Amino acid sequence: MQGVIKAYDPSTGDGVVIRDTDLAEYDLSPAALEGSIFRMLRQGQRVVFSLDASGRATTLRLGSERDMETPGA
Repeated sequence: MQGVIKAYDPSTGDGVVIRDTDLAEYDLSPAALEGSIFRMLRQGQRVVFSLDASGRATTLRLGSERDMETPGA
């Protein structure tokens, strides 16, 4: 899934990502940045992510330009 970081607190690791396709919001899982090139996130940053069993965003990564294309374009 593709989305944009809505909010992120580096001191707690809490954050929210908004999915591009339907603007659904997902909390970041505690392990969202494990194994990622990200050490920190900023508001408005575009990411590709998966959902864990609890429905939280995890496995954040950068996508290629094609992955980050506007849905439906």
